[in-house]
Amino acid sequence: MKKIVLSSLVALTLGTVAANAGATKLYQDENGQVFTQAGEGRTAIKTDTSVFSHADKLKFDGQAFIGYKYTDYANAATQDTQDFEIRRGYFQLKAYLLDDPKSYYRVTMDLTRETDSFNANGTGASLKASTNGSMVVRAKYAYLNLHNVLPVTSLEIGLAHRPWHDYEEHNSWMFRSISEILIENGNSAHISSSADFGVMAKTRTKYFDADYGIFNGEGYHSAQVSNGMSLEWRFTGHLLGTHGHPDTNTYLDASFFGQLNQKHSLNSVTNEYDDLDFYGFHTVFNMPAFLASAQYVTSTDTSSNSSATGAASKGSGSGYSFNVEGRIGEEHQYKAFARVDKWTPDVVSGAKKYAKNTYIGGVAWRQNSNVEWVANVTIDDNDHATGTASPKSTSYMLTTQIDF
Repeated sequence: MKKIVLSSLVALTLGTVAANAGATKLYQDENGQVFTQAGEGRTAIKTDTSVFSHADKLKFDGQAFIGYKYTDYANAATQDTQDFEIRRGYFQLKAYLLDDPKSYYRVTMDLTRETDSFNANGTGASLKASTNGSMVVRAKYAYLNLHNVLPVTSLEIGLAHRPWHDYEEHNSWMFRSISEILIENGNSAHISSSADFGVMAKTRTKYFDADYGIFNGEGYHSAQVSNGMSLEWRFTGHLLGTHGHPDTNTYLDASFFGQLNQKHSLNSVTNEYDDLDFYGFHTVFNMPAFLASAQYVTSTDTSSNSSATGAASKGSGSGYSFNVEGRIGEEHQYKAFARVDKWTPDVVSGAKKYAKNTYIGGVAWRQNSNVEWVANVTIDDNDHATGTASPKSTSYMLTTQIDF
């Protein structure tokens, strides 16, 4: 019997639907709220709506980061800002197409606020006008996952995960709802996005994990402007033989990750990336009540253009990040966390070096498996390369993370 399970993102106002053998079954309580399961005080809603698929099973789910942010700038010449935000609005489909129940096609759409013109050739020619801050939907992932095509190794083919980001966000830094990781955060390294077009292999064993692949190198929200490719990897040792699930497991991991980019984006003379290579070392210790993690990353622009002119790519430099998290409660639902990032960019030959510093502290409450509330303060306290007024800012954030 074909089984179809549908659920969709509330922020996208698509509702939630579950179907069995094609016919939807919805239930309503006395307050008019609609449910996908029978329960006390709920009555079945009669409907003739049907859902059809050529796949054996479809699975829909979603994730949203909804928040408020007030930023106080130390420089009196810079106006303070405040915004309600949707930082993520995932709507995801998995279609199980093959006999192997762990092989599937996945497509993930995401809400984002686009404010810049789209540039596809690096010359400044705009191919699409700015959306003037409108929320738009774009593809984040669209790949075929083939389970264990080689011994203990699966493949993602298409618009796929990159090797590092997903690991850190599920094993070390649990608060993507308020900040990206070091290599993606705009006030830190900002040298890699979390998805790209390519092929990635995923090897899984008890004591060792590895993700490695070949990608365009520009990331899912940038055009491929050259013929270069990117070789990317993550190698992780599970020193205790245990994996993930931070609220329930104790684990100690050590990782080596990086990217080798060939002809990556614009040349460094225009202050963009060019042949950018980076390497990172990361370790995390977790027990259900506590987590501590640290990493170091170094990034180099290997382009002959840069060495000839003394220029520096905006992606080259080095830095570190560490974070801690404590959890209390019967289900570890109350949390306190802190994080420090420091990134020192390379500068034009003869110029004074400076550092970009980010400090994050906050508390969180996981209300249930679907909703988490986060309150935090983020301080960007950067050295300034020109010696002018400090760009220091303090952001106060309230966030709810929704998963279903």
